[in-house]
Amino acid sequence: METATFGNGCFWCTEAVFQQLKGVEKVESGYAGGHVENPTYEQVCSATTGHAEVLRITYDPKQITYDELLQVFWETHDPTTLNRQGNDVGPQYRSVIFYHNEEQKQLAENYKLALDESGAYDDPIVTTIEPLTNYYPAEKYHQDYFLRNGSQPYCTFVVRPKVDKFRKVFKDKLKPEYS
Repeated sequence: METATFGNGCFWCTEAVFQQLKGVEKVESGYAGGHVENPTYEQVCSATTGHAEVLRITYDPKQITYDELLQVFWETHDPTTLNRQGNDVGPQYRSVIFYHNEEQKQLAENYKLALDESGAYDDPIVTTIEPLTNYYPAEKYHQDYFLRNGSQPYCTFVVRPKVDKFRKVFKDKLKPEYS
């Protein structure tokens, strides 16, 4: 198993996407990139700790590659908005790839460069690519949030449309129970 760590907005939204991919064993919501040890959700939301809401994705590289995870990362959020995803605003929602090794760093940089050169986005990509220096799991109530709270208004109006769009675009990469 290998690990990828991505920050692409609210982890409630993005966790639900990556959990459905074939080859993904576990998705854990957490915080990375800040200067406070063991931050709480409230501290991270104060925008003073430097952390981003992230996903720690444990995956089988024989079933899904890091490049395929990057494709899902890039296509399921807006990498051109600084410290914002939709209505979620603040540095904790920034677009960031935390790499675990030099290979991940190179793959992420190459993917970002190819997107920039392709003109895929009208605005410049602001996603940062940084070494993972710390990671803290989010509180238990954040884990599997969409799976446990899918009928709550936020999930119905914000998370579900993202998940539905993801399922259409990546239907060939879904676990059988989500197909």
